[in-house]
Amino acid sequence: MADLTLYGLKNCDSCRKAMKALQANGHRVSFFDIRKEANLAEKLPLWLEKSGSDVLINRRSTSWRQLDETARQMPPLDLLCEHPTLIKRPVIEAEDTLYIGWTKAIEAKLIT
Repeated sequence: MADLTLYGLKNCDSCRKAMKALQANGHRVSFFDIRKEANLAEKLPLWLEKSGSDVLINRRSTSWRQLDETARQMPPLDLLCEHPTLIKRPVIEAEDTLYIGWTKAIEAKLIT
């Protein structure tokens, strides 16, 4: 199976479900905590280019609702670097393909 890199939070239910399902399917998964271990200054420009801010920013989260309007108007790169919990999780890198979130469609693509 493929080597995958999963970016998320250790206490995130979606991240844990994704890790468990991917590993059970034979994938080798490297996990990086987006707050502590991920090099967001390097990764975010690539993620934003591939997915766009509408997909990458979790506007339904508690973190988003707690932001004031000034913060919400920040450029996406600055906003996500300052508030990494706004990143929709998990972010899964599979070679040149990027998957954002853990939906049935993504699960079907990664688990055969």
